[in-house]
Amino acid sequence: MAHPRGGFAFASVHSKSKSPCPLFQRGEQPSSDGERRRLRNSARHRYAAPQTLQRGKAARTCCCTLGARRVGSRAFPSFGGHVRIAALALALALLPLAAQADQPLSAGQRFAQDATIVDTHIDAPSLLLRHWADLGVDTPKVEFDYPRARQGGLDVAFMSIYTSPGEDKAGEATQIAHTQIDAVEAMIGRRPEQFALLRSPKDFDRLHAHGQRVLLALGMENGAPIGDDLSRLKLFHERGVRYITLAHSEDNRISDSSYSRKHTWKGLSPFGEKVVDEMNRLGIMVDVSHLSDDATRDVLARSKAPVIASHSGLRHFTPGFERNISDELAKAVAAKGGVIQIVFGNAFVDPASAAVTQAYFVASAQFEQEQAAARARGETPKSSEAFDKEWEAAHPPLPVKIDAVLNQIDYGIKLVGADHIGIGSDFDGVGGALPDGLKSVADYPNLIEGMKARGHSEETIRKVLGGNLLRVWSAVEAKASQQ
Repeated sequence: MAHPRGGFAFASVHSKSKSPCPLFQRGEQPSSDGERRRLRNSARHRYAAPQTLQRGKAARTCCCTLGARRVGSRAFPSFGGHVRIAALALALALLPLAAQADQPLSAGQRFAQDATIVDTHIDAPSLLLRHWADLGVDTPKVEFDYPRARQGGLDVAFMSIYTSPGEDKAGEATQIAHTQIDAVEAMIGRRPEQFALLRSPKDFDRLHAHGQRVLLALGMENGAPIGDDLSRLKLFHERGVRYITLAHSEDNRISDSSYSRKHTWKGLSPFGEKVVDEMNRLGIMVDVSHLSDDATRDVLARSKAPVIASHSGLRHFTPGFERNISDELAKAVAAKGGVIQIVFGNAFVDPASAAVTQAYFVASAQFEQEQAAARARGETPKSSEAFDKEWEAAHPPLPVKIDAVLNQIDYGIKLVGADHIGIGSDFDGVGGALPDGLKSVADYPNLIEGMKARGHSEETIRKVLGGNLLRVWSAVEAKASQQ
């Protein structure tokens, strides 16, 4: 989830609401508090019809995909044509009639259907709690649904189990996390032919059903649901959580946040060190996105297994923006065998949008201080909603092209090597503040075509799309089995 000012249609950083978000009812994405508010200004998503071919929603149906598929360097068996035909019929049945035009697949679409694509950050569960939707059918007000996932070639989607600092302070984070997992399980239960819960890379072949299913894995964004009880890690692992972002937009019991000006622990807390140890023991990937630099260093020093950044940009493009990972720390993540999953949100990949994001957090902190002083004087404070409205009026969305994400991938590969870059879009978590050409899970083929145009080999593209993440996930499981 991203939500600083500059492009997120989200609830206030300062407060939260349990009622369905009115922005969602207008056809825009809702949000939680914290970081998400900022991205509102980067771009307001208008939910245009996907630009990529609708017919491609049936994964593995093209005649060009009859050969063996590969995950990184690992070959997967080829699939029979009758399976592709069945998948195509299923996907077409889910599409509006107007979308069924018989058009040839582009090169990017053919590649997407053959490659294994893993996106480590999609915020669908938060939206489901605010406004239930059947994501097994075409759902135009969101960025992830089954038809568009098949169209884009998405194989594994990590569902983000997000809880906000406000929910943590209210003592609600644990319950909300379980409720979001319930929502994912309900979606799978209603559509077992389309979705399945992926608990291990070892189960990929068995569950994938030759491209007919989108596999849903779970990543917890913010360690708040753990509270101060390490035993909850085992419970969430049993429910399917396979990575945890230790903190979010504020310091918590575990770690300092990159957005916080307090830096309470100057890195990991003593409890946070125990959390990392237990995650290593259980085989849960430790995620350093959102963490302060000192906390990331502490994680790298403490963890016995590779770590990930599930949805981060590279700070090279956004100097001074600690939310994005520095060159130094990106190299350290790679040296430990980990992977940096490049985020798509405008506020992380576009320098101008990132500058607005940073300015928002500074202004927001000043606003909070001013309102606290007003309350102390017995005056009525201004609402955070009024502050947000004024900010948005003064900071309209900035246009961003897909090149901003391609630039991040290019630089990342040069910096740490092709084995240590992946993708973590933040779809449904940035209020539609996404680059042109990367507006939904249907658009991975556009990223593929951009990488090909920039000279990346098919081997490198396959690694970035999913091979690297699956390798790291397997390594974390292997390390756990040794303990």
